[in-house]
Amino acid sequence: MTTANYKVITQGTPNPNALKFITAKDVKAKGKVSYSHPAECLNVPLAAGLLGVPHITQVHFFENVITVTQDGIGDWPAIEEAVIHTIQELLPAHNPDFAVDEIKSRAHMTPEMVQIEEILDRTIRPGLQADGGDIEVLEFTNNLLIVRYEGACGSCPSAQTATLDGITGILRHEYHPDIRIEAV
Repeated sequence: MTTANYKVITQGTPNPNALKFITAKDVKAKGKVSYSHPAECLNVPLAAGLLGVPHITQVHFFENVITVTQDGIGDWPAIEEAVIHTIQELLPAHNPDFAVDEIKSRAHMTPEMVQIEEILDRTIRPGLQADGGDIEVLEFTNNLLIVRYEGACGSCPSAQTATLDGITGILRHEYHPDIRIEAV
């Protein structure tokens, strides 16, 4: 199978340990997903292959973008070359409609969580996704929102400070003035 048809564009992110790889073909047709261990993605050979690249600690799939995060000690030019090679080799057989068990349906969320998700979708997620990341709402109890950063945001130094402060400000303005947010 030829790999010449799959051009891959590389873009930096605000996180010095993460790069975005953009393809002409979707890698996740619906939703998003992050993997940190090959055992989590045995049904997704592209993700497992990327996690097999030395120094890669996480892959995040969203639409036609793959964000890879490294451990901080790898050589980016060598990693970038290996990632592009892996994408070009495995993308032709990749199915972007693969199922993800951990995607939470909004039908199972509380009305408060659905409202928070809608605010995040409109105000926060577009910027995070443009930077190769995302945010997952894990829990909302007693006005405390627990979130997890994904993709490039997961290990980004600004995610725990400026980004979290921005999210808090928006949710205090648009949802409730006493909301507290913690990232895990």
